[in-house]
Amino acid sequence: MNVTESFRIALRALAANKARSLLTMLGVIIGVAAVILLVGIGTGVQDEVTGSLEGLGSNLLFVVPGQFEGGMGGSGGPPGRRFTLDDAETIARRVEGASAVVPVFQAGATVKAGNRSMPVVVAAGNEQGTEVFTSDLAAGRHYRRGEVQAASRVVALGDRVARELFPNQDPLGKQVTLSGQRFTVVGYYKSLGGGLGGDQDSQVYIPVTTAQRLFNVNHINTIVVKAADAEQIETVRRDIIRALAPSFGDEFTVFSQEQTLGILSDLLGTLTYMLAGIAGISLLVGGIGIMNIMLVSVSERTREIGIRKAVGARTYDILSQFVIEAVALSVMGGVLGIALGWGGAEAIASFTPVPANVTPWAVATAFFFAFGVGVFFGVYPAWKASQLDPIEALRYE
Repeated sequence: MNVTESFRIALRALAANKARSLLTMLGVIIGVAAVILLVGIGTGVQDEVTGSLEGLGSNLLFVVPGQFEGGMGGSGGPPGRRFTLDDAETIARRVEGASAVVPVFQAGATVKAGNRSMPVVVAAGNEQGTEVFTSDLAAGRHYRRGEVQAASRVVALGDRVARELFPNQDPLGKQVTLSGQRFTVVGYYKSLGGGLGGDQDSQVYIPVTTAQRLFNVNHINTIVVKAADAEQIETVRRDIIRALAPSFGDEFTVFSQEQTLGILSDLLGTLTYMLAGIAGISLLVGGIGIMNIMLVSVSERTREIGIRKAVGARTYDILSQFVIEAVALSVMGGVLGIALGWGGAEAIASFTPVPANVTPWAVATAFFFAFGVGVFFGVYPAWKASQLDPIEALRYE
């Protein structure tokens, strides 16, 4: 009996028990869909975070309080201090290779305009922020040096904030209330999408000095330094360490953009593989279901196997038929699972803030894994069927 005939018989056997075949495939469908969906979410998050970091600008160094593995700090000194504007000034004054130094402060608040309000993230920096961070104004301007020095109450709005507070209006020159203080809108941005600090379109941008007064603090979260040249990054890093070490000892960390990207990529890559592994368990359970149903099928078709052997079917013919049935169940379930998982990922990406990106390697891996499940869990029932004694099989009731 040729392979074509084996396929025909196998598919006819599956079609004879449609409900059972569908229920058997269900485990594989769910397993493959889960693999596609979870890997797609993990890859989407990784791509978004990586893209956000790369989109910040180039030749950047991030200086944060505390010690983090993979970064570089000084040695000895008092722990627990937070950065202040004076520390940013120290770097700007003592690090010659720095073309821009931006003290960064972030906090949550509520912004209001008339009877409209929404929660936002206040992102504060200085006038050099536009030199460090990629931004694209839709209209207006960024705050100026004099406004930073005077702690002026001026604000630039993210795209979503501008649209929600001033629908079908030009926000420029209008007043908004931020944590009880009135601010003048001097600019608003085009859509920037998600970023390391969250949804950049739901942020408002004010001078760092104004933010400190608004929230009654004297510290900042991070200092971002831009090296004048990519070849000077290591020199600038060492100069930052020398500038801050007398005050902070080893209680600070300097990350390059490349280091930060590498650390985040490793962490998110590991997360993606973990999600794939968790989803793979359900695919394994689906494979066990296939083996169970195939063993039942062998038991139910014992007389059929005996008759086929009696009229000349070889052991290989019986083996191939049952393996083909198992693989067909698994592959059809895999195809349906890929469609379900891909569609689910697209729906999540379209209707929720969660990014999802289904890659060809994830689809190929899920499909071949489903094929492998069919082969692996179908071989034993097929082997058992092929070893039946034809005389005993014919006597089976």
